[in-house]
Amino acid sequence: MRIEGKCHCGNISYVLDWPDDGTEIGIRTCGCTFCVKHGGNWTSHRDAALAAEIGDPSLVSAYRFGTGTADFHVCACCGVVPFVSSAIDGQLYAVVNTNTFEGIDQSSLARSPTNFDGEGPGDRLDRRKRNWIRTVTIPGA
Repeated sequence: MRIEGKCHCGNISYVLDWPDDGTEIGIRTCGCTFCVKHGGNWTSHRDAALAAEIGDPSLVSAYRFGTGTADFHVCACCGVVPFVSSAIDGQLYAVVNTNTFEGIDQSSLARSPTNFDGEGPGDRLDRRKRNWIRTVTIPGA
């Protein structure tokens, strides 16, 4: 299944190639303060592929907080975070904010709350390697 998405102004866009028909897209609603304030609802599938496009790279910031192991790609024009990436052992992994999907009925997606407080950096990176998108192309990342 091909899913297209973008930030509000369109400066950051992407194509997500999902490995099946999309009926089983699980959404993790993160409870950390950053995700709560930015409406982060994340999904990933280790066999998906993410190809991002950046209109003006000078208007994108990679925000890091907490353990400093992930980059939240924030559009400086509209403030939306379409995806997060994490470089682990020389490979780039990512999750996508489902709120940035285009043409997908959000009510059809099942959300479940998550909280990774107390998870150490090693456990966090291992979880990402197991669960996050492994085929990732982000210009400049």
